[in-house]
Formats: sequence, C-alpha cells, structure tokens
Amino acid sequence: MHAWIDGRLLPDAATAALPVTDHGVTVGDGVFETMKVVEGEPFALGPHLARLQRSAAGIGLEGVDEAVVRQGIKEVLAAEHLVRGRLRVTVTGGPGPMGSGRGDATPTVIVVADPVTASPEETAIVTVPWVRNERGALTGLKTTSYAENVVALAEARRHGATEAIFANTVGDLCEGTGSNIFYVLDGELRTPTLASGCLAGVSRGLVLEWYAAREVDEPLELVQQQASEVFLVSTMRDVQAVTRWDARDLPHGPVTQEAREVWRRREPELVGEI
Repeated sequence: MHAWIDGRLLPDAATAALPVTDHGVTVGDGVFETMKVVEGEPFALGPHLARLQRSAAGIGLEGVDEAVVRQGIKEVLAAEHLVRGRLRVTVTGGPGPMGSGRGDATPTVIVVADPVTASPEETAIVTVPWVRNERGALTGLKTTSYAENVVALAEARRHGATEAIFANTVGDLCEGTGSNIFYVLDGELRTPTLASGCLAGVSRGLVLEWYAAREVDEPLELVQQQASEVFLVSTMRDVQAVTRWDARDLPHGPVTQEAREVWRRREPELVGEI
C-alpha cells in the first residue's frame, strides 16, 4: 500500500513516517475524509473535499490546498490500481508544540488507499451508554479525535455487532461511530436532524437527495422499540439493513431495499475522475 505525504509518494505505507511532534499525532489536531474507490476512481469526491474544507475551517486549520489534496489522490490511485477500495485523506496541524496550542507549520497532508470488499447487506447494532454532545466544539466536524468511537465500536463488537449507536445529551437518537441512521416509523422514513449532533454524512445527504426522508429528532428509546425498519448509511456501507438492534430483531424491509436499489442505480453519477 502506497502513502502520499506532503508531495512524496512512498511505496510502503507501513514504513512511512511523520515527525513525532506532528500535532495530529500528539493531540489529534486534524481532519479527514474517507471515500470509496470504484474501478480506480473516487466516489463523491467533490462533496468529500468540500466537507474536508468545512471541517478544517471548523477547527481553525488554515492553508489546506485542495489542489495539493487532489494531486495526492491522483498519485495514490494511479499507483494502487484498485477495483474497489477505500481512500483516506488526512490533514493535520503539522509539527507543533507538545501542548494543545497549535504552531505555525504548514498542514501535513496524507493520502492512502487500500482494497476492500463490499459490506454485507445486513448488520447488527447496539446502543452504547455514552452520549454525543450536540453542542460540543467538534460537533458536526470530521476530525481525527476518534478515541470515543474506538471505545464505542469495541463495545459493539463485544456484543456481536458492527456498529454502536449513540443518543445525544437529551436522549434523542444521534448517529453511529461512523455512520448515519435511518428508520421507518408510522410508515415514514426518518433520520435525525443535524441539530442532534450527528455528522452531515455524505451518504446521508445522498439518501436525502435521491430517496427522501423526514429529518426529525426523537428519543432513541422510542425509535429502538418502535421502528419497523432501520438502516445505516456510510461511505463503505452504502445502504445497509439493520436486522438486529440490541436484543430486538428487525426485518430487511421494503423501504430499505428500495433505498438500496435507488443508491445502486444512481451511484455511477458520482464516480468520476479527479
């Protein structure tokens, strides 16, 4: 697996190195995007790069040059020849002080990609006891401060699930560690609003555009107990049916299936050259 770091394409990502003072390493000062690769080309590149810039601006990380990022993506994908893959772009604060204060270094830009297989069409999820802070400084930003998600996902896997689901501080349904959640209640497809504290997922936005759903905030407990269908969306999951939530079994229902079919039909529209 190749790695591209600040203009250099390196043949082995496992031996690529950053300064130990890089602020992304020392304090998690960075942002990132993960994109699907289809036949050597990125999916939804424009929306992902736009969110990368929004996240960088949100944490005060200045000087992220999109042309540089695109060049890194181009070189990595040319070297990897992926039929189906995962592409990750990470931008950090660059070398800086050991504390939280950021230095004046140019941001570090990292691009890597690896092959992946398609996600299963069905999965299980669990509710975790921790909550998302819908009013936090990083709310809505895709940052590298992911330790909370690591802990929650490990808890989910201990229960035989692939995703952990968070409520927010008022008990409303929010999101997964790396996915947005949709559900059917009273015959209507719904998803939490961005005010819930969930990330404005690219896949979430595409489902809203291509299929439609009502954005509404409702108690997690109510949704978990009463939803007739549930599915997750994310970069690598696409539309994935939830067939078990905690101890409750759920059907792989018609709304989920239709949303997936719409996704598959329209996905080629956003697969394109860099």
